[in-house]
Amino acid sequence: MTTAKPLALRRYLDGVTRLDRLARSTRDLLNVIAAIAERGAGFKSLKDAWADTTSAHGRLMLTVLGGLAEFERELIRARTGEGRKRAKERGVRFGRPRKMTPHQRQEALQRLAAGETQADVARTYNVDATTIGRLLGDRPFPGGASLAGLQ
Repeated sequence: MTTAKPLALRRYLDGVTRLDRLARSTRDLLNVIAAIAERGAGFKSLKDAWADTTSAHGRLMLTVLGGLAEFERELIRARTGEGRKRAKERGVRFGRPRKMTPHQRQEALQRLAAGETQADVARTYNVDATTIGRLLGDRPFPGGASLAGLQ
């Protein structure tokens, strides 16, 4: 960083929530560099001579590397999306494992229909009462039963 106006840069960076990633895209990186330059400051790495926004060469290098990073991120996104799709086709389930088995959910619904409280049923299965309450909702667990199906 040049010593032109370090306070202006600090004020700008106060609005940035993540300092490990100043930009989300190459365009955003260029906008950040321009905003810093408008405030009379620049960025100069002490370890890497190429990372210097005060020179044309340094800005070119940041732009090229920013573009490569964005390209790599898109490749990663595409590959993980394809992998997720193939996993779903194989029947892999994503997310947190269910707390209760289908049999336990069916039992819990029968006990609720018999008049037991959600808290009592929840204690039996060592789950929160909210978990039991979700069994009664408009969207029960996939494959689970609702009270309407028990009557």
